[in-house]
Amino acid sequence: MLENVDLSQTIPNDEYKKSMKTLEVKLGALQRRAWELKIPIILVFEGWHASGMGEDINRFILPLDPRGFDFHTMTRPCYDDRLKPFLLRFWELIPVKGRIGIFDRSWYSRAIIELFGKEKGEKGEKALENILEEITYFERQLADDGYLILKFFLHISEKEQKERFKEIKKKDIPLILDEYEGKNGKELDFIEQYEEYLPVVEKILEKTDSPNAPWTIVEANDRNFAVLKIMVTVTHAIETSIEKITRTPGQQTIKYLDIATTNLPVLNGSTLEKTDLSKTISMEEYRESKKLYQNRLEALQYELFRKKRSVVIIFEGWDAAGKGGGIRRLVEELNPRLYRVVPVGSPNDTEKAHQYLWRFCDAIPLAGHITIFDRSWYGRVLVERVEGFCTEEEWGRAYREINEFEKILVDAGAIIFKFWLQIDKETQLERFESRRNDPEKNWKITDDDWRNRNRWNDYKVAVDEMLQKTSTTGASWIIIESRDKRYSRAKILKTVVEAIEEELKKN
Repeated sequence: MLENVDLSQTIPNDEYKKSMKTLEVKLGALQRRAWELKIPIILVFEGWHASGMGEDINRFILPLDPRGFDFHTMTRPCYDDRLKPFLLRFWELIPVKGRIGIFDRSWYSRAIIELFGKEKGEKGEKALENILEEITYFERQLADDGYLILKFFLHISEKEQKERFKEIKKKDIPLILDEYEGKNGKELDFIEQYEEYLPVVEKILEKTDSPNAPWTIVEANDRNFAVLKIMVTVTHAIETSIEKITRTPGQQTIKYLDIATTNLPVLNGSTLEKTDLSKTISMEEYRESKKLYQNRLEALQYELFRKKRSVVIIFEGWDAAGKGGGIRRLVEELNPRLYRVVPVGSPNDTEKAHQYLWRFCDAIPLAGHITIFDRSWYGRVLVERVEGFCTEEEWGRAYREINEFEKILVDAGAIIFKFWLQIDKETQLERFESRRNDPEKNWKITDDDWRNRNRWNDYKVAVDEMLQKTSTTGASWIIIESRDKRYSRAKILKTVVEAIEEELKKN
């Protein structure tokens, strides 16, 4: 989830102050209304050390009525907490209905610390799995009882963290958490070892992100941006909860608060917009690369068959981004007995009558075979989401369902590649017009393509959320810069070949 987060985003001070003035009024009003309606709210704050969590939380709670929330800092467990299951401590701190419980670190930090000193390897993995399963039960039970649960992870880069540690040491500011496990140094290990704990954090976020208790990744390199994103997320979530309770059947959604927020800055930073589409490759370089990697892939196909390792390759991307051309270059030298290309269109009546993942099961490759999907199950969180072919609740839970589905494949030995082919709107228009004016290619362009283009911004929001929520340690997304088709095709071939070679070395 974290590799696709854009940490370069900032908010100028004047824009921050203007937006905060609006949000503070709205948040205060929403808090009072939630109290009237007895909506219980739990806000969880986690993040890297030196991510600015204390300062950000303080800025967030200033507009709240202190009589309506409870603040809990989880930096100092008492002795009794170590003598009973760790979640019991948090059950005792759950707010009454109508109040807000704010957790400065929570059961997640406790879960990580519970693992310190435990045996690494399979036993450590199993311990983490068990703890995350308990947390999932805990949060599901609260959500089922009407609690609004919002979880924030404040993310900064390793470089930024090191710079902030230097500043902390210069100013001689004590790290509060030094007292936590200072005697044996365990907590200090966690503070310093960013790279070691990155996969642990990734796993926690992946395993515990759910529609009823979602994680919001907060880009915290810039503190103004971080605070605003927290404020916007909380106000939107509380307002949505109020609307669900107060809306009568058949009534259209009405914002009960007449406080304009339309001029707030866009805070959902786009990974796609940061993609460098200027990358190119010469014709000579392309031909050499294509020949080299196609020959290696041809040999790898038989090695995969011998070792009974299947490969799933997913192509998603903008219309006219070059998915077909990329697929063609992948399979050009392959044995058709060992691979299959599956074009995915709109589901038929039989497929609609089943759970949406059902129609893909038959196409999952046998051991030793390759299946390439030209579009895939991600239609659930792209086309079906944007076009309203499924409900918000359905596409909201699909992120977890897709991650679970792909984990089944990975656990069974499949190697998964997920490519998003990225172009800009101008390049797409050029290709659309080129296809329309070419008698041999005009069959490629349809009315749906033009209609989808008109909803570019809606799709961009959906794609960014998809990239963040479904890029997992076992099946991560790879963005392919596709303005230059030769560069795109060469990168796809190189990525597939080198990753398969690396994976087969492990066997």
